[in-house]
Amino acid sequence: MTETYTPPKVWTWDSESGGKFASINRPIAGPTHDKELPRGAHPFQLYSLATPNGVKVTVMLEELLAAGHKGAEYDAYLINIGEGDQFGSGFVDVNPNSKIPALMDLSGDKEVRVFESGAILLHLAEKFDAFLGPKENRAEMISWLFWQMGSAPYLGGGFGHFYAYAPEKWEYPINRFAMETKRQLDVLNRQLTENKYIAGDEYTIADIAIWSWYGALALGRLYEAAEFLDVESYEHVQRWAKEINDRPAVKRGVMVNRSWGDLDKQLHERHAAEDFDTRTQDKLEPAAE
Repeated sequence: MTETYTPPKVWTWDSESGGKFASINRPIAGPTHDKELPRGAHPFQLYSLATPNGVKVTVMLEELLAAGHKGAEYDAYLINIGEGDQFGSGFVDVNPNSKIPALMDLSGDKEVRVFESGAILLHLAEKFDAFLGPKENRAEMISWLFWQMGSAPYLGGGFGHFYAYAPEKWEYPINRFAMETKRQLDVLNRQLTENKYIAGDEYTIADIAIWSWYGALALGRLYEAAEFLDVESYEHVQRWAKEINDRPAVKRGVMVNRSWGDLDKQLHERHAAEDFDTRTQDKLEPAAE
């Protein structure tokens, strides 16, 4: 950087500050417009987008269904964050933080809203007593789940922002967050040296949460940064990422609420298992209002 920034005494919002998401970022909460959310017939209503945080939940729901938990059937509706759908009044009612994913659990006597991807994973795992790992190892598994929730902002909001989305490439923040991202990859690589999965021998919600970010990074799917970060050098992360990537439920989960890339990898809305096999253009496009 060639110029030194002197912070003002009182920060004020510059809505023209630039960057890929400048048009939707703002320093205040609450809805910007009235818009009800659609509802389907299933016990779980998901409002999301196939970013890493969104993928966590669709993979989890598909894994539950694959494991025979029929009560995990769900409707998934696409929330276009680039268009500001997350600021609609209905979405804000489900998630006051206006971030995807957001889930409504309609399976009981009382409707329950759940937001924050890690909270949704834990809610579903406890509800179906699935993908929690051995009870005697629960603290280890939850520790890794919380590790992901605390670490991913450095990868996404830090490295991803300055490397891929900022209006200019600045050396200091890119170097700072690249260093931290590689440190986190090394943490995972060391953990996976003697463990099949993140918390031991069993596949858990910790794996689902971490794979959605760091597995995608290791497989070259985030920020076009695989070569820059030398992700191939983390051999144990690579083994783990590829093994999870091959799971049928994961292959389905990453398609749900995806609205970019190859059409054969997109399913904008999901209302039944058959949607994966009968994907017409009608099902690729969100329902007209």
